[in-house]
Amino acid sequence: MKLPKNIRCVIFDMDGVIIDSEEIHKKAYYETFNDIGVDVSDKLYKTITGSSTINAFQKLVAHFNLEATPEDLVLEKRKRYVDFFENDSTLHLVTGVEEFIQFCYVQKQTLVLASSSAMVNIERVFSRFHLHQYFTAKISGADLTASKPHPEIFEKAAILGSTSKENCIVIEDSDNGIKAANDAGIFVIGYKNPFSADQTLKNADLIIEDFSELKKLLHFS
Repeated sequence: MKLPKNIRCVIFDMDGVIIDSEEIHKKAYYETFNDIGVDVSDKLYKTITGSSTINAFQKLVAHFNLEATPEDLVLEKRKRYVDFFENDSTLHLVTGVEEFIQFCYVQKQTLVLASSSAMVNIERVFSRFHLHQYFTAKISGADLTASKPHPEIFEKAAILGSTSKENCIVIEDSDNGIKAANDAGIFVIGYKNPFSADQTLKNADLIIEDFSELKKLLHFS
């Protein structure tokens, strides 16, 4: 499928699209699962990928009939994530994404971050990798009523970018995120991140394997 004409706003997911953090999120989740004694299958974990942490734990508390509250489990998982984030010197941006962000910025595109991560984690990533200067707005799914795959986050991202949805594109690496963009009526590009191999991306309008490929496809007017 061809990219939309007159693109004015590029909406990015963060984990797995901007930063290769899916593995440390998974480690933090599974350490938390082990601590509370639940066995989360790969199939079940796949269903929460791309969702906000609070919504993920709401689902798991109901599924396993846990006594712990989702809010307490979010805090436990977040502590583990922060520990991994601060102590993993090898943590890096997705290959080619910084150059792609700079390219879009030079082309005067409006850049919006729409992530299920908590805002504290978004700010942590943006500060570590010096990304604040490029983005007009950042939105956290943790601050919304509904999480991906609900379309609210992308509907609000278009509003924050002051751009009509037909002039926006979304870049996502999760099936939940792609469904959210589909339901918001925004063209969505699936980024095939090797660390998100369990995600099919089958409902993306376009699938890419690297950002240099996307850079060649885009023609901003």
